Amino acid sequence: MRAPASLSLPIAAPSSATGVVVQARALRKRYGEREVVCGIDLDVPPGGCFGLLGPNGAGKTTTLRMILGQSPFSGGSLTVLGQPMPAAARAVRARIGVVPQLDNLDPDFTVRENLEVYASFFGLRAQAVRTRIDELLELVELEDRADTPIRQLSGGMKRRLSIARALINEPDLVILDEPTTGLDPQVRHLIWQRLRTLKSKGTTLLLTTHYMEEAERLCDALVVIDAGRIISTGSPRQLIRAHVESDVIEIHAAPGVIESALADADNYRLERLGEITYCYTNAAAPLVTRLEKLAHVTYTHRPASLEDVFLKLTGRELRD
Repeated sequence: MRAPASLSLPIAAPSSATGVVVQARALRKRYGEREVVCGIDLDVPPGGCFGLLGPNGAGKTTTLRMILGQSPFSGGSLTVLGQPMPAAARAVRARIGVVPQLDNLDPDFTVRENLEVYASFFGLRAQAVRTRIDELLELVELEDRADTPIRQLSGGMKRRLSIARALINEPDLVILDEPTTGLDPQVRHLIWQRLRTLKSKGTTLLLTTHYMEEAERLCDALVVIDAGRIISTGSPRQLIRAHVESDVIEIHAAPGVIESALADADNYRLERLGEITYCYTNAAAPLVTRLEKLAHVTYTHRPASLEDVFLKLTGRELRD
């Protein structure tokens, strides 16, 4: 794989007196009697990646829509890039790039034409746009597809083009709503690499994702949202240390076997899901020694991850 293209991107400076790109205080959103965002506080600092994590229906997309000025809020206050929302929504959107959850590229145009049309919305000069498009296509490794119709692109290519499109106006803030959902690991890792390149240039990223590995690799700070409320905040490492033990042992064994084998052991907790027992502990070595002596038992020993935190805070039940 080639090294990331050298792309000249703007350094996002603090956009208000408080030095934050997005600031929300007691932000609320109601639909009739139903409150879907329940008085959240947010401070998104400049120049890093800030994540919003939560199960389906937690209020993440609604929060993004309020930040973009696409949905008026029902209470509280919100500033984006130092400007009050929704009053300054039009000016703010001119300084934001958006990678939507679903691709909305124009199928009647080529790759380059999609970028040219989108650039026209910002009133960019034609010569500058041509140079910018060449740089962006190189960044996302689509320079050999510039004249390819959208219908002929794979899903991964479309996502990479959506990222290039979001950068056409050299935004101060890029909002990415589940940018790698449904992509194969190779494409996902390429996109992660390109997003890290943007971070290194000072661009602020605001990310929602269902991939905990993605959040753990990219986010400098994040919040976990459930039922419209923030239930925890911190860096990935801080959240792991605060909410779960250091090690996880995933055990495949008949019901009751593990409970009996570890009955007199210390410093662990068990959680059973179907045929798997999850053993959380800060002292894994003696437990692993016991498991090795058991017949018909298989296990995997790994460090705790952000996914363990997410499941502990939001539960394992399915969400619609």
